[in-house]
Amino acid sequence: MSRAIRPTAVYLIGARGAIATSVAHGVAGLSAGSLPPVGIATAMPPLDAALGCAPFESLVLGGCDVRAGALATAELHAAGILPAALVASAADAVTEYMARLEGGLLDVPPGTESAGGALERGAGGGELHPETAELAGMSPRARVDRLIQRLGAFREACGAEHLVVVNLASVEAQVPNHAALESLKAFEAALDAGVELPASTLYAYATFKAGGAFANFTPSPGAEPPALRALAEQVGAPHCGCDGKTGETLVKTALAPMFAHRALKVMSWVGYNMLGNRDGAVLNDPEHKQAKLDNKDAALRSILPDPALFSHVGIDYVPSLGDWKTALDFVHFEGFLGTKMSLQFNWVGSDSALAAPLVIDLVRLCELALRRGESGVMHHAANYFKSPMDGGTHDFHEQIKLLHDYAEGVAKGREA
Repeated sequence: MSRAIRPTAVYLIGARGAIATSVAHGVAGLSAGSLPPVGIATAMPPLDAALGCAPFESLVLGGCDVRAGALATAELHAAGILPAALVASAADAVTEYMARLEGGLLDVPPGTESAGGALERGAGGGELHPETAELAGMSPRARVDRLIQRLGAFREACGAEHLVVVNLASVEAQVPNHAALESLKAFEAALDAGVELPASTLYAYATFKAGGAFANFTPSPGAEPPALRALAEQVGAPHCGCDGKTGETLVKTALAPMFAHRALKVMSWVGYNMLGNRDGAVLNDPEHKQAKLDNKDAALRSILPDPALFSHVGIDYVPSLGDWKTALDFVHFEGFLGTKMSLQFNWVGSDSALAAPLVIDLVRLCELALRRGESGVMHHAANYFKSPMDGGTHDFHEQIKLLHDYAEGVAKGREA
C-alpha cells in the first residue's frame, strides 16, 4: 500500500446491483493502476494532496443483497459499460468480493404489510438469498443484533481499522412519519416491541453500534431521522446522505444558479426521466417513486424559490434502456423586455458509471472522517446528494466550495 494505512472494510448494501458491481470492478482497476481515476474528485488536484484519503488498494469490499446469484457484470459489459479487459483483470478481486456477500434486509414499511408481501416486493426480481428470508422471520431487534455481529466480523476478517457502510439498495417505499424515528429512546423501544421499521434505518443503527460510518446513497431514511442522528452523535460516528446526485439533478443544480445570478425569471422547468435498470423497475411502483421525485424537485425550488415557478419531474421505467438513463429538460424563462426564451438539454448517461466514482469518493471521505475522529453529519459531502442532510444550499458551486474549504482545513491541521 502506498501509505501506512490499514485496510478499510467497505460494506455495500445492494451489493449485487449495477452500481456496486461497477464499484467492485472500479476499485480493482484503480488498485492495480490499470484504470484512471476519472470522476473521482478526491483523487484529483488539489483535493488529493489536501485530503490525503486512503489509497484505493486499502479498500476491502463486501456487503449484502436481498438477492442471490451473479453480479450485474454481464449486463454492464453487454451495455458497453464494463470493458472486457477490466472484467478479465478484476476477475480474482471480484470473486473474493462475492465470497464476502451476505443476505440483506427487505424493504418492510412500518406496519403496512406482511413479511410475505415484503418478500415478493423486496426481491425486485431474481432469486432471494437464503439469509434474506431468514432475516425476514426474525424480530427487528434480532435483525439488528445479527447486523451488528456481521459488521464486526467483516471488519475483523478484513484486518481493518475502520468500517464504512454505503446504502446502494433500491429506494424504499415512502412511509408516513413514524413516532419511533423521532428519538433514540423511542426507536430502541420500538425495536424491543417488535415494531417494523424501514430497513435503511436498521442498517444505519447497526453501523453506528458497530463503530462505522454510514453513507446513504438512496432517498430512503437511513440515518436522517432524529433517532439515528442522536445515536451517531452519542457514539461519535460520521455519516452523510441522502440520494446520490448523478445526472439530471446534478445538471439542474449547476445550471439553476446561472439563472438566479443573471436575474432571469424562470417560469417553467419540466424534466422527464427514463431509466431501465433494477432501480427503474422499483421506481415504477408509485410508493417507491415519490421519494425520488420529491428530492429532484426540492433541489430546484431551493435555488429558484419563486412561488410562481411551474416545475414538474417525471420518471418512467423503460426496460430496453438497461443501465442507461435519459433525461429531457425544458426550461422556459423570461429575460429583459419580457422576452420569452428557452433552454433545452438532453442528458444520456450510464447510471452506474456516473454513480460508482461518487461512491468511491464517499467511502474515502468517510474513512478520513473516522481517522480524524469526526462525528455527525458530513456537511462537506453535500455536493454528492440531491437532498443533503441538514439542508443548506443546493447550489452545486457553493457545495463544491464547502468540500474545498474542508480539504484546506484538513491540510492545515496536518501541517500544524
